[in-house]
Amino acid sequence: MKRTRNVKIVATLGPASSTYETIRALHEAGADVFRLNMSHGSHAEIAEKHQIIRQVEKDLDSTIAILADLQGPKLRVGVFANGAEELVEGAKFRLDLDPAEGDVNRVCLPHKEIFQALENGAHLLVNDGKIRLRVEKCGVDFADCVVVTGGTISNRKGVNVPDVILPLAALSEKDRADLEFVCELGVDWLALSFVQRAKDVYEARQLADGRAAVLSKIEKPSAVENFGEILDASDGIMVARGDLGVELPVAAVPPIQKRLIRKCRAAAKPVIVATQMLESMIESPMPTRAEVSDVATAIYEGTDAIMLSAESAAGQYPIEAVQTMDRVATEVEQDPTYREIIAASRSSKGDTIADGIVSAAREIAEKTDIKAICCFTQSGTTALLTARERPGVPIIAMTHKQSTARRLALSWGCNCVLTPKVDRFKGAVVAAARAARAGGFAIETDQVVVTAGVPFNVSGTTNILRIAPCDERLIYNTDPE
Repeated sequence: MKRTRNVKIVATLGPASSTYETIRALHEAGADVFRLNMSHGSHAEIAEKHQIIRQVEKDLDSTIAILADLQGPKLRVGVFANGAEELVEGAKFRLDLDPAEGDVNRVCLPHKEIFQALENGAHLLVNDGKIRLRVEKCGVDFADCVVVTGGTISNRKGVNVPDVILPLAALSEKDRADLEFVCELGVDWLALSFVQRAKDVYEARQLADGRAAVLSKIEKPSAVENFGEILDASDGIMVARGDLGVELPVAAVPPIQKRLIRKCRAAAKPVIVATQMLESMIESPMPTRAEVSDVATAIYEGTDAIMLSAESAAGQYPIEAVQTMDRVATEVEQDPTYREIIAASRSSKGDTIADGIVSAAREIAEKTDIKAICCFTQSGTTALLTARERPGVPIIAMTHKQSTARRLALSWGCNCVLTPKVDRFKGAVVAAARAARAGGFAIETDQVVVTAGVPFNVSGTTNILRIAPCDERLIYNTDPE
């Protein structure tokens, strides 16, 4: 399905968006990627949504990516005898491993790994940071704290530990079972929660074994500190601003977002900006001006994708939320300032032949009357390098591998086309011309840039750039076999 924008939209599915009719409407409204949140729903329910997405893909003849978001380890306090207690600033409060019901003085924190890592002076954040505790004294099974910021603490509220790297694996037993299930199901991307270091990513990659690409969610200070090695280990990144904004000062999040987006683009790896982008649209058909500005800022910064969470999963206006994102993205990308910002932030990183070819393709396309860049890609790398350039003309990513096409549906500007295997250069040029015409990107009198590699169907061999006519008669008359 041809889009009038380059940035991609990720829509989370849930109770408000579980039927064929709604999922199809979401895709037609602009959703390019569907997120399945493994924190909610049984395997049977996840499988049903997966099947519906693939049916929509088939019915509309439109490539769709599916992202399975693994829950990760959830750190929560235990339960209280009264259900809840009010913690007052300056009061003493203990966390321990005792399973007895809590009161105003203590509660169970059933995670021994936290106590193993805590140090005096560390902070614990409860209920999305609404309550802040400072550790005064700690041992292997307790932490005596002082209440820095008070509030109501109740049963099973979440706990964040921003100051230390916890000796917790990013994958719980539930995550391992979910990972195997969705990989067998056939999802395209896996999102890892609670990533703290590169080894968390390598573990997931080993379990996925190539069946899905691995995307790391950056939601902890330690992930920001170790971002370089995490990016190297990952196929993509999600800037998960929810927990990141809890564990770090909120004022620190915008510059972190900008830095991470630029680093991802330089590495030619897709990046999603997520969390609370159109939060008010859970209950309102119209977003706030601040939310629209937030979405626009992420697009100006060069993100590959923007994401809806509860807005499309449980909100009252899921389709309207997608339409709003689509309109904002289209408007931003038509702004001349957008092209100026994108060009100014372009990285010159890379010294391979493929880097040179995609850079030349972008420059030729922008300086002449070229209608599209058609790149043949086996693994997706050439398309990702082309997307890194953020060209001013459409990218047509051509591959015979459906898995590659679906994964590329998350990447900026990639219009994915499945094509039969080609083993001769002339056949590749003809296929590119046909794809450009069929997709409405060009007409017979236009020209396109074609990038490919010889030998064909081998990853990492991009070594040809051709300016090709869209008139097949001219191709057959001029191109070598």
